Amino acid sequence: MADNPLFLSIAEIAARFAGGSLDPIALTERHLARIEEVEPRLAAFQLVDPVRARAMAAQSATRWKEGRPVSALDGVPMTIKDNTDVAGWPTRNGSLTTSDAPAAADAPVVARLREAGAVFLGKTTTPEFGWKGLTDSRLRGGATRNPWNIGRSPGGSSGGGAAALAAGVGALAFGNDGGGSIRIPAALSGVFGIKPTFGRVPHVPLEGFFATVVAGGPLSRNVADAAAALAVMAGPDARDWYALPPPAAGWLDGILPRLGGLRIAYAPDLGGAQADPTVRGVIDQAIATLQAGGCTIEAVGPVISPLKPLFEAFWTASFATRMRAVPPEQWDLIDPGYVAVARQGMAVGVDAVLEGERNRARLHREITAMFETHDLLLTPTTPHAAPSVETEYHAQGYDRWADGVPYTLAFNLTGHPAASIPCGLTEEGLPVGLQVVGPKYGERAVLAACAAIELLLGFNAGREARMAAF
Repeated sequence: MADNPLFLSIAEIAARFAGGSLDPIALTERHLARIEEVEPRLAAFQLVDPVRARAMAAQSATRWKEGRPVSALDGVPMTIKDNTDVAGWPTRNGSLTTSDAPAAADAPVVARLREAGAVFLGKTTTPEFGWKGLTDSRLRGGATRNPWNIGRSPGGSSGGGAAALAAGVGALAFGNDGGGSIRIPAALSGVFGIKPTFGRVPHVPLEGFFATVVAGGPLSRNVADAAAALAVMAGPDARDWYALPPPAAGWLDGILPRLGGLRIAYAPDLGGAQADPTVRGVIDQAIATLQAGGCTIEAVGPVISPLKPLFEAFWTASFATRMRAVPPEQWDLIDPGYVAVARQGMAVGVDAVLEGERNRARLHREITAMFETHDLLLTPTTPHAAPSVETEYHAQGYDRWADGVPYTLAFNLTGHPAASIPCGLTEEGLPVGLQVVGPKYGERAVLAACAAIELLLGFNAGREARMAAF
């Protein structure tokens, strides 16, 4: 896709900007035109702002013309998930109960991206309060659709960003992940996404139960682009009291593909999860290809205890806390599935919540024990390929624990970095994601492994050729 500006990597964009064969204004116009082309089919945006995008692109074009780009992301078009504050745009969080007043200030990650010269195209869709691994909302008036098959969901809750990115809108998407919300849509939409170690990317406002499980990070079409974006997103911000100490300068520079010499565990039955035969077949073939390429991969057991008995009360209580912040007279406006879970959580007492926190510590010990003998862990990202857009989440036939987040949630509860990388297609032509998990603070190792997997599996070229025709 070297001749299609929509699918250029960040490095290719910078090279063309520097050489004068492309400029930020022209590239932004191509992406805005692409939104007009695909958005009627995808419903991936909550808000598009061509005026702001063009102004940001013009500022970047001046910097490039004067030979003073401010970062690797200068002039790169991207999207922001609509549960993250962007000054001047409303933060609707997928809910009719939220205000349409513009945010007064950027969230930390948005401030860092703005300082880096990125061009914001708009805000992408999320289910109400990011509550599920699919993307639809009453606010948007229906479901966001998957460009691989518009009858299927792109996943959630960062589903709008993943769908748009896969279809060639933006070189990056900012998402966040409290149970799999970057990795699930990355897997179902055939793109790359990484949830970094908790606290790596500062974020506010964030409070309550979700404050210690949510991590922000990039979705991209290749691993190198995610590394470049994460390096910017992890810039310090004193507003987040959970933030890690700032990483060393250049902490993600010069990442080279690496799997050789590593002790790699493969847990297809993590915590008792069961991928369906279609997904399991694609994953096992990918594992075999990696092994044939020289990787040492050891199948291990479930590693962790089943999550539902330990964390269902903790999960439902978190939803109750969020719903209590909405005036009761507006509860009828909220997704009925969310309301059902939140009402269940209203009966959860303090002792059950504290037990959930104790269980998080036990879970962390189980995963840490695995990393004493292995450098990385591989699992499926999701147990199924993209479900129908008509799927009712956490209902009969699509249970949250068995079908939604069984492979992803554990690493939110413990804070470990985890990524999803495309590893193949089902017979129906739907993407499947392979999850790569590292020890805490091990984003560099995860990215290096994913760069090697990207080379060995060669998924990207076929995806971009197909998506360019969408």
